[in-house]
Amino acid sequence: MRIATWNVNSLRVRLPHVIDWLQENPVDVLALQEIKQQDPDFPHQALQAIGYHAVCSGQKTYNGVALLSRHAINDVETGLPEHDDPQRRLIAATIAGIRIVNVYIPNGEKPESDKFHYKLDWLERLRNYLQAALQVYSRLVIVGDFNIAPDSRDIHDPEAWTNKILCTVQEREALTAITDCGLSDSFRLCTQEAGFYSWWDYRAAAFRRDRGLRIDLILCSSALKASCQSCIIDKTPRGWERPSDHAPVIADFSLTNNETPHEIS
Repeated sequence: MRIATWNVNSLRVRLPHVIDWLQENPVDVLALQEIKQQDPDFPHQALQAIGYHAVCSGQKTYNGVALLSRHAINDVETGLPEHDDPQRRLIAATIAGIRIVNVYIPNGEKPESDKFHYKLDWLERLRNYLQAALQVYSRLVIVGDFNIAPDSRDIHDPEAWTNKILCTVQEREALTAITDCGLSDSFRLCTQEAGFYSWWDYRAAAFRRDRGLRIDLILCSSALKASCQSCIIDKTPRGWERPSDHAPVIADFSLTNNETPHEIS
């Protein structure tokens, strides 16, 4: 079971990239963030033409999340429960027996801003949501743009980013509270090395200079931890013309023959 996540920073702009990438990398599930389009405008037909079904929760201009799958998508859920929030930042579904939660966590802007407090509150609500979900779904993966660099290995210049947004103590503590629910960072199950990034600013030739952050994560539950075979970051699309500022992250989970999903025709 190959699961990928990618903040595409406008699906309307990046749809050709998504199609090209999926044809070269036919993952089982692709979670998208920042699709930035309303549900009626979602390109279902173009994705079905290459073998993918999709569910989405979008809004005009901002935010928006979607799940693309070569397999049946069941029990779809959008938004955090009991959270009346117009921002479309979460979509979850069960695919091939795995509960997949796709999130676009708020950026937070800067530590002294109201948006930062909104981010911390959102993360706390997400932790509560995941605690409850893990009681129902032992096989759970949460993926997406977390807008948090977990530790100094995930930052090109840790000293320069000290106490800055995406790297504050408060954000990391909130992320730790989430992983303490019983979730593991798939990437860190496979390597402990520093210097791997999934996001590079458009400014100052950051990608060419490899000055990035690893903020796009795939977290898996204890029941899936042993089956995580690999987790990589595909930097290739970041070098394409008019790219997203994020790169896809892909994790492979081994399944038994009885669990192997079948594609939908």
